[in-house]
Amino acid sequence: MTIEVKKTYKLFIGGKFPRSESGRSFNPTGAVGFNVPRASRKDLRDAVVAARAAQPKWGELTAYNRGQILFRMAEMVATRARSLADEIRAGNRSTQQAAEKQVMAAHDLLTFYAGLPDKLQQLLGSQNEVAGPYFNFSTVEPVGVVGAVSPDQPSLLGALAMSIPVIAAGNTVVLVVSEESPLPGLALGELFAVSDLPGGVINLLSGHREEIMPQVVAHRDVDGLLIAGAPDASLSEPAADSVTRVRFVDLPERDWHKPDKLCSLHFVRPFMETKTFWHPVAQ
Repeated sequence: MTIEVKKTYKLFIGGKFPRSESGRSFNPTGAVGFNVPRASRKDLRDAVVAARAAQPKWGELTAYNRGQILFRMAEMVATRARSLADEIRAGNRSTQQAAEKQVMAAHDLLTFYAGLPDKLQQLLGSQNEVAGPYFNFSTVEPVGVVGAVSPDQPSLLGALAMSIPVIAAGNTVVLVVSEESPLPGLALGELFAVSDLPGGVINLLSGHREEIMPQVVAHRDVDGLLIAGAPDASLSEPAADSVTRVRFVDLPERDWHKPDKLCSLHFVRPFMETKTFWHPVAQ
């Protein structure tokens, strides 16, 4: 007789799969045996530490290499399309067709951003006009660690849209996945772990938004915030205390399902610093 062993969902921090240090879990669906780790303040601190440690090496990788890793992630999404669709259906009772469509949209989004890293300097940098025998150039570089909060729906595509553009630019991410449908977001950890992505570049937390989000926005070692939803002063004001840049992504739910609405420099530009330098013209 074969005994069914139910899958245990865990957080994804520093390339590993810990349980919440508090030992807590929650059940967003009410189904028997459906327990998801409920991240604590300590889990958040651990995730930020992992993201900070990973950022220098990730940011120093060549843009071409970052693109290769993102393309590998797109390949993994295609390879695991069926299991990811099952995660979506288990989380929000989506139809099979809608779940498969979301997975393919996720593949398209990853493919777009895989081609972006080695083009960012041309797209966002510039050579500036000056009066004098000098060249003046503007270049861009990552800001560091970004805290991101994905929309509740679509759970898989939303999680990728709030993390992949940020890491394409060389940042690292602490991502709070969907609260009402966390399984697809947490399942991405399994994909990241086998996609050549260095540990700590993306860290995944699940739990109650009202508990986690105030800690994310007030954390002084987070350099930027990308939050799905309408602008909220209760979130932006604590971030202002540490001069943390904040971007809210307020899209209608239907647009979250369209890759062309999510494949945009608007997700990248806020989390890049522009630096300008001068160079004399050779005489």
